[in-house]
Amino acid sequence: MRRGTNVLVAVVAAATVVGIAASAAGAQSNNAYASSNAGIANVFATTQKTSCYTPEVPFFVDLGPALGYSGMTPCNGAATTGEALGPYPTQAGSNPGYPATTAMLVKNHSESDIRVDPTNADHVIGTSKWFVSSEGYNHLLGFYEKTSAGSWIEGHIPGYEGWTDDTDPVGAFDRFGNFWFLNLAYQFFYRNDGSHNFTVGKSQEPNPVEPAEVIGASVRPHGSTTATQWGAPETDVVAAYDSVGNEPDKQWITVDTSSSPTSHPNRIYAMWVDFHFVTPVPYVSYADATMVGTHTPWSTPQRLPEPPHTPTGATYLLPHVAPNGDVYTPVTNFDPAHQYGSASIFIDKSTDGGATWQTIGSPISLPSVTPEIFANTTFRDGIIDTFAVGSHPVDGHYPLYVAYEDYSAGVSNVLLTVSYDDGVHWEPPITVNDNTTTVDEFQPNLSVAPSGTVSVAWYDRRLACPTAGSAEANAAGITAFDPAAAGRTNYCVNTSVQFYDSTLHPLGTNVRLTQHTWDPQLNAPHTGSPTGTETFIGDYFGNDASVGTIDWFSFVSTYNDGSNPQNRQQQVVVAVPTRS
Repeated sequence: MRRGTNVLVAVVAAATVVGIAASAAGAQSNNAYASSNAGIANVFATTQKTSCYTPEVPFFVDLGPALGYSGMTPCNGAATTGEALGPYPTQAGSNPGYPATTAMLVKNHSESDIRVDPTNADHVIGTSKWFVSSEGYNHLLGFYEKTSAGSWIEGHIPGYEGWTDDTDPVGAFDRFGNFWFLNLAYQFFYRNDGSHNFTVGKSQEPNPVEPAEVIGASVRPHGSTTATQWGAPETDVVAAYDSVGNEPDKQWITVDTSSSPTSHPNRIYAMWVDFHFVTPVPYVSYADATMVGTHTPWSTPQRLPEPPHTPTGATYLLPHVAPNGDVYTPVTNFDPAHQYGSASIFIDKSTDGGATWQTIGSPISLPSVTPEIFANTTFRDGIIDTFAVGSHPVDGHYPLYVAYEDYSAGVSNVLLTVSYDDGVHWEPPITVNDNTTTVDEFQPNLSVAPSGTVSVAWYDRRLACPTAGSAEANAAGITAFDPAAAGRTNYCVNTSVQFYDSTLHPLGTNVRLTQHTWDPQLNAPHTGSPTGTETFIGDYFGNDASVGTIDWFSFVSTYNDGSNPQNRQQQVVVAVPTRS
């Protein structure tokens, strides 16, 4: 997911899939879609406060004022979050020249996850990358938390400041209301051209005291009220990698919040892949959470099973726990024989709390995978599929839902399929997006409500960018920073959602979640170097309908709602009633 790899309450029967079925909801005009956001509030969560931290590795290249860039900026007392500004305990052993000499201002916020507290449906925590330098792809992970009183708490997630970057935000609540977060922290230093050097070697690493890379957990105990209330130890290492050829990535976490007698309540499942000499190898470890926000020791990481003929290994682990306690994760395999333009998704399952695993059913075939960088723009695609488990059984099995990107039409569409027999058969897929124009729809994210309603959200490019000279173009930053974008099609971005019942009958048409179309080129982090062409808006974003009757979303926008005058990447939080 990193180095080029792939105040609010808003109202209102073959084993392998073949072919593409038309959307059961039919087509929707762009005008109808554009106005479908009536009554939906957008809250810019990351403009509520100002955050700063001391980065392990400073980097001062400034690409501005083009596309809104402004380099790395000292904090100079701007922080209003109450977080610790550094230096930090994990930076104590740094090599000369590290860490930075002062705290730096957090400017951009790419990629997000959002979770709802099962003990309080009005309490949500979103997490995101916290950038001090978009030019250098220099970031930690931060959080923005809405309390039931409606106030916001915000800051970076402590414990991993001694690494250059923390990446891939993802969290989960336990049944006690503790929030568990899984982090990937890694070291690199900058070459003279601003590119990243990941050399493993104590003389060259910014911080020789810490491992080159770690999968680490953090916990925010139930009832925390300040930015600094994260549990001890802050640096909770699940797995450490400090040798050549090992490259952990794509970590994910879930917690068993079920109450079934066959479940393992409050068991935390951590998954990731190790790009072992390029080939990704999937792993799982687990521990049991306690009421006070501690846990039993992490189990020894074990390799997840893979079916035969997975030449590139397996990635994109997205674990979910069924109401009976069974644990599932999809695993995606790309096909090098077809220039990685196709893929397959298989399902691993555990019925004994993660002690043993097996690959079940047959894989889903993805015949055409979206190119890494989207047409007309420079931002890369992210995770191409998403997974969820139904909340009610159908014919004795909990439905397994998979949505994924398909590029067979020359643009990316979102397809959705389901298995009602534990992966043995997958229904023919339906097209989720109902646009009439030929544009990219990408990065789907699934969630299932307690009622059984299925929610699919995605980034959507059906609406053209605002026209030159318009108030929308001014607020979108197009007039000041990206005038060539004015009026362009398949360029600017919105966020959409489609609801279905448990058997995938559509509940209405696509709904636009964003109030304003935004420009993905503005302030977009450069993943490789400042002069590189690849940029970033995130590999995924948040969707959680699992608690109560409200579906919560978090996603990127660069629009200026009045709180974002520099058109930086901010996290927008939206809540809508889950349809039924």
